[in-house]
Amino acid sequence: MNPQRKIVHVDMDAFFASVEQRDRPELRGRPVAVGGRGERAVVAAASYEARRFGVRSALPMRHALRLCPELVVVPARFDVYRQVSEQVRAIFHRYTDLVEPLALDEAYLDVTTPKRGPPSGTLIARAIKADVLRETGLTASAGVATGKFLAKVASGMQKPDGLTVILPHEEEAFLAALPVSEFFGVGPATREKMHALGIRTGADLRARGPEELERRFGKTGRFFYEMACGRDERPVTPDRERKSIGAETTFESDRYGRGQLDPTLVELSEEVVGRLSRHAAVARTVTVKLRFADFRTITRSHTSLTPVSELEEVLAVARRLAFESDRPDEPVRLLGVTLSQLLPAGSVYQPRLGFELD
Repeated sequence: MNPQRKIVHVDMDAFFASVEQRDRPELRGRPVAVGGRGERAVVAAASYEARRFGVRSALPMRHALRLCPELVVVPARFDVYRQVSEQVRAIFHRYTDLVEPLALDEAYLDVTTPKRGPPSGTLIARAIKADVLRETGLTASAGVATGKFLAKVASGMQKPDGLTVILPHEEEAFLAALPVSEFFGVGPATREKMHALGIRTGADLRARGPEELERRFGKTGRFFYEMACGRDERPVTPDRERKSIGAETTFESDRYGRGQLDPTLVELSEEVVGRLSRHAAVARTVTVKLRFADFRTITRSHTSLTPVSELEEVLAVARRLAFESDRPDEPVRLLGVTLSQLLPAGSVYQPRLGFELD
């Protein structure tokens, strides 16, 4: 009989900002945002002191400064963040080879059969947190469960420096009470659609059934149902190289024209830029995906020699692709934004000599 899986999700607390506060003691206890000060600059990370004012990643920096005039803005040091991330991952690998990084600051670990320590997800998570604090001077939060989704939800429940364990016999009740906004893939637009349908918790998702959810939300609807039922057998996949970052939403009713589509395009762009920042990456290619009422799907892409990483840059390209490119002027049922050809932030892209045809 196979042992019950033990999955740990470790998430560093306000990672970039915490590194800056660690290295500059005068910043400790102060609201700090990592990013630039240019007209198009966005927040790459915010300390917990800044978050109390509503400052968050992907927020335009000028807006963040209006929310918190005393905000201390410091430039990003991605080389330092990568070095610390490698140090943290080395700690993970002491306990298991099954480590799946999601970004510089978070990872899944399968500790069902650990390399060291007792076969207890709770004790191993506690040991990892202690090692990280002792060796880096930074805190991390961890979640422990039998699946990746629940472990990730758990790691965010008691931040900063938290440890939350969801035992197998607690999972059904926990999922039933979990707000839909906590389910992976449910952004503001999808949440509002669900609320309009009376779907507010995991129990409501289960009650609707997979067919209805798939009809209303596309393939992700069935994923929502499976997660709400606690069926999450996705393996922890080591050394997964991320090649793209994307987000999409299926509308409950078809949307017409720029006026109805643009608010969702903004939300999707904010989501992918925030995730891009957490990976300390930039992107050369922006792609917009549109699915029409008859289920025909098209994509429009733009690749630039100069990588993009800021919200206004991504949004400007996405708007051109969605509203100014050659495409059918028809009702849209699905909209998506993807960033690809990812490069480490701070790297210099050297284009090949000659011509390149898309």
